[in-house]
Amino acid sequence: MTPPATPSLIPWLVAVPLPVPALDFAVPHGWTGPIPLGCRVLVPWRGELTVGLVVGAGNPVSAHRVRDVVTVLDTPEQPWVPASTAAGIGGWAADAQLPAGLVWGDLLGVGWDATYDHRVRAVKDADLLAFGRIGMNWTVPGLAWADASAFAPNLLDAIREQGLLEEAFRLTPKMRGVVQARVLDDVPQASRLTTLLRAEPWAQADASVRLETWLEAVPPPDPAALTPKQAGAWGWLNANGPVRSLSEWAHSTGVGTSVLNGVTAKGGTRAVQHEREAPPAWHWLAAHEPQSSLSGWAKGAGVSAAAVTALLNAGAAAYVPELAPPPAAWTWLQEHGPVESLTAWANGASLAGVHLTPTVAGTLAAKGWADTVQKPAPPPPLPAPTPAGPPRAPDPDLLPEAAVWRLHGGRPASRARTLAPRIGRLLTQGRGVLVLAPDHATLRRAWEHLSGLAEAAGTRAIQISGHLSDVQRAHSWALVGAGEARLVIGSYLALTAPLHDPALIVVLEEGSDAYKLQSGCRAFVPDVAARVAAAHDAALAMVGAAPAAESVPYVGAVLPPPRARVHVVDYANPPEQAELGPLSGAHLTPADLGYPLSHDLVRLLRQVHERGRQAALLAPRRGYSALLRCPTCEHVPQCRNCDVPLRFHQDTRQLTCHQCGYHEPIPERCDNCGERMWQARGPGTEWIAQMVEKLVPGLKVYRLDKDRQDDLSPLHAGESGVVVGTQLLLSHDAPPNLALLGVTLADTWLNVSDFRASERYHRLLRQLAEWHPDRAPLLVVQTFQADHPALKVLIEGRDALAYPAAEERVRKELGYPPHARLAQVEIAARDPEKAKIAAQAVADALHGAGATAQEVLGPAASPVARLRGVYPYHLFLRARDDARLAQLLATVDRSVKARVRVDVNPRGGL
Repeated sequence: MTPPATPSLIPWLVAVPLPVPALDFAVPHGWTGPIPLGCRVLVPWRGELTVGLVVGAGNPVSAHRVRDVVTVLDTPEQPWVPASTAAGIGGWAADAQLPAGLVWGDLLGVGWDATYDHRVRAVKDADLLAFGRIGMNWTVPGLAWADASAFAPNLLDAIREQGLLEEAFRLTPKMRGVVQARVLDDVPQASRLTTLLRAEPWAQADASVRLETWLEAVPPPDPAALTPKQAGAWGWLNANGPVRSLSEWAHSTGVGTSVLNGVTAKGGTRAVQHEREAPPAWHWLAAHEPQSSLSGWAKGAGVSAAAVTALLNAGAAAYVPELAPPPAAWTWLQEHGPVESLTAWANGASLAGVHLTPTVAGTLAAKGWADTVQKPAPPPPLPAPTPAGPPRAPDPDLLPEAAVWRLHGGRPASRARTLAPRIGRLLTQGRGVLVLAPDHATLRRAWEHLSGLAEAAGTRAIQISGHLSDVQRAHSWALVGAGEARLVIGSYLALTAPLHDPALIVVLEEGSDAYKLQSGCRAFVPDVAARVAAAHDAALAMVGAAPAAESVPYVGAVLPPPRARVHVVDYANPPEQAELGPLSGAHLTPADLGYPLSHDLVRLLRQVHERGRQAALLAPRRGYSALLRCPTCEHVPQCRNCDVPLRFHQDTRQLTCHQCGYHEPIPERCDNCGERMWQARGPGTEWIAQMVEKLVPGLKVYRLDKDRQDDLSPLHAGESGVVVGTQLLLSHDAPPNLALLGVTLADTWLNVSDFRASERYHRLLRQLAEWHPDRAPLLVVQTFQADHPALKVLIEGRDALAYPAAEERVRKELGYPPHARLAQVEIAARDPEKAKIAAQAVADALHGAGATAQEVLGPAASPVARLRGVYPYHLFLRARDDARLAQLLATVDRSVKARVRVDVNPRGGL
């Protein structure tokens, strides 16, 4: 018998966020503690370091063959995921035969991108030169600590694998780049200097501008040679001179310049230099210096730019370098900074009256007036809890004390009031409470009704969901891990939160299909939540409008249903007498009832319009119609990749596949017979909205579906109108004056190959009845199945448990959940024959391993024979409990030449 391995030799089982199983890694060097279950670690992965999560103990036999964990990022005292949560989810993944990396990558939405400081150095006396590759110019770590980013990751991994590398890690907070003003003494001198214009002493100016040439009289060599006019002019100059120019001389003597030129030519004058008076422009500069530009000088002095340029060139003024005062933008940033960006700097300064553009801000930063630096990011804003109401005596806690219990019926507010005493008591005891919601609308209502309970218990409420940013989720995670928040309300991403000592996990609307992850591990979140609650020894509560059939066997409470006013338009059995329906006429035949909007519904919509009220119509699908059909040969355009009709979207004039997204324009003719006309079948939101506009003119019509989300703020402000939408309607608040709710064709929710279809239909009706928080709008249901029990219990005013309890009894007889566990095995290939053969091979392997005919249903082709280019075949495994289902899944042959996918607790169709 092999002796048990010592703890130091037992490898750790580490999950990385990839679709691979958890892998064995050796204990990091120097680790002496227990296995840090739920802690994040850094492990080598394909030449680089990757964040992984410790999810269990590995196989001791393989301890000598595995790589080492490089470092542990969290402490065992405060793991990233609670150890019990890790154990519960790990057990679910193992039973479902799903890769742990796939499961954890889906369920853990925070922490995979840890930021850390990483430093390395060579082990003492190690020669690492052999690791440098010639021609790669790689440098290797030395004996001094150095930043790991200076070296190639695969080089470090090669050295690490040989045990020649010492490494040091330190988790760092999230950083952000901010713009802050530089200390004035650190601003480059060149950026602080500026050249300014100052006046120079006039006596030092160039002679070309400072001196001017004048004319004065001198005795001519031959006075007799002068003509009388010349003699008179010479005499005047001799008596009154000198003069600045010939023109001045001519003007004063009244003779022509030719006469004066003659005097000059006969030696009667000479040129003399006189000091010129400084011009007004120079005097202005001397009085108003310094000036920053020639244009400013010219404008201030009232002269031309050419005049001041001549003075500058002549030395009457000069550019002088001087230490300039700091710019006003720098002063603003020093007082109000740091700021997030150059744009924020420009905007903030401009609002304060300092003209600054982002471009100029960038120029100032480039000149050294500001720096972009990395600083720890401040805590992001988180959703504020609802303020607690005025103090009052606590309500009694009337809910069951059981490991699993349920609460249904009433309205969201009444369910919250019933739940509040239990949550408040647990929080006051220092325990943790986790509330899970399937969608944003349910989460928003839960936050509104329950978040205020935390403050009274001396803690805080935290929200964790995909609607928060990565930074917000990380900060919320840290607050929960530090014990500052003990009430967590969120989506499935909150299931792995590091909540201290959880005592209660509440699953809201536990039957909602929104809990089903549509890709990856395809987990149904309430199943995983049950495992987590059991691992923590915490209670599990199912709370919602109507219980799922799986919840019926548990002990629980049912609140009185909200008042519901229901009118049914029975397309299958039109009334024969007026008294059979308060709104239907006796003369109407089935065709006369009106489709897709019955006459009853149209009359009610007109009343809504006349009275200024509001209405909402629930359509079974988006687009204009489910398909287009040729009226001659009944040909229906199909998707090229899937065996489904193309949906008609009138807004885009396109035929679109709602499975793979393929789309094409509407054909001009039928491909089979050439017919030009098409008939639409299966009304969608576009068709119904168009009919409302036609039949009730003047009534404002809004649309709300995946293709189009109109602004509903006028409705919420009280304006009259009708909104036509899919079930997306229920993710919004009901309009305040809602008087009418219409389900245009309820049978769409029933005509699905899914044993849960009627339960889903019942839940939808209950949710519509409680949609408005206060009112009971008239609910009009148009259907061919008016006597369906899910509808009748609502009409009769029975409580929310009546129909699910009957459904549970039927399932017990047929051997369906909650009296069995289901899993779907999908085998798909691009060749239908290969898919069929592979599916049969998987079924044969299951039967060969002991599975009975009652446990293996199929194989059978999928209801949609071709989907996204592949042909899926389905096998359904039905087991008495989780343990037997795990045994069956363990024997599923995945080596067949086809794609094999396992979906535990499938939802949406068989």
